[in-house]
Amino acid sequence: MQNLKPTTNRILSIDIMRGLTLFLMLFVNDLFEPGVPGWMVHTKGNVDGMGLADWVFPGFLFMVGMAIPYAISSRMKNGESKLKVFQHIILRTASLLLIGVLMLNHGRLNSELSGINGTLYAILMYVSIFLIWNKYPENSKLKKLFLGLKLLGVITLVVLVVIFKAGDPGHVTWIKTGWWGILGLIGWGYLMAATASLFIGPKLVPTVILWLSFIGINILSQSGMIGFLNFLNPVFGVIISGSVPMIVLAGLVCSLILKQSKFSPGKTAEIFVAMGIISLATGFFLRNWFIISKINGTPSWGMICNGISLIVFALLYWIIDIQGKRKWAVVFKPAGENSLTTYLAPDVIYFVIWGLSLPLFFYKQESSQLLAVCGSLGWALAMVGLAALLSKINISLKL
Repeated sequence: MQNLKPTTNRILSIDIMRGLTLFLMLFVNDLFEPGVPGWMVHTKGNVDGMGLADWVFPGFLFMVGMAIPYAISSRMKNGESKLKVFQHIILRTASLLLIGVLMLNHGRLNSELSGINGTLYAILMYVSIFLIWNKYPENSKLKKLFLGLKLLGVITLVVLVVIFKAGDPGHVTWIKTGWWGILGLIGWGYLMAATASLFIGPKLVPTVILWLSFIGINILSQSGMIGFLNFLNPVFGVIISGSVPMIVLAGLVCSLILKQSKFSPGKTAEIFVAMGIISLATGFFLRNWFIISKINGTPSWGMICNGISLIVFALLYWIIDIQGKRKWAVVFKPAGENSLTTYLAPDVIYFVIWGLSLPLFFYKQESSQLLAVCGSLGWALAMVGLAALLSKINISLKL
């Protein structure tokens, strides 16, 4: 590859790939499994293999790791101390865990025991999340209004948590952490990678060692060799399994390489491709002992996903930042810049549509794969557009 310079200092491909993975998340989450090709949806946990849906989430996790050094650097340049930044990391992690657990549990709600319709419960929960974590405009005249909206969101969320009941009259249960939900998984991975980035800094070798350590932890966990830590699993299971941190740390390593001034852009892209090939080879080598399984979080699956992410990012970096061909990707940019809004806003729309019994999901059928796939593609595009529209009217989640 030629040693060309990116057209700007900002690495636009980070936003674009994050937006692309979000778009694909919305797409695969909307797919009607019986009506679409099997390679598009999740592979069963006990099956050795993976489809598109099995890469999309780890692809996003990879981008979470890539964005971390830039976010921390920005805060440090604005005068924040390491302690202040670490407090932000803890608060952001706690917010992701809380929202993840709430999303995980609303599907368990027993409407009769809780005294509230399940659809209404979900809508109120999501609206409360937006009220609390929305990035309100800096307008001194409206500060009291914005504070009131946040307070309303907090009160509503507390009430929803208090009245929550699952199970049946003979065995009533409350909210549980379970597997923490998608946002919870992101939260644990973010905590490990952001803490490492803050205290290790731009040092590449120690970060690579940490990444390799979590690959090792993932292998040990899947081999049943750290069962003595099982008592910690209800809280720290995501970290102990090693799978999620290993993927986020791969993105962090990639980002540190990108920030190394001694590498030209073309050389950096070549390094990413080489790393991707090595990761893929490692994943298929580990397949001799561990099946490729997203559900089980096996090291073979994790390394194959890392390989795909590295190669896809290298390609986007080459096209967008080195060659300057970026007009085609503008559709994904708002999603990359407003990732949490893009991910959560569609859920509100889902529940409103279901609550009103609107026939908008006619494309979810088995007779035409083309209609089923195109319908979900249209939905994903519409939701990316919705996130862009919401950001223009100052509705944008910021943790």
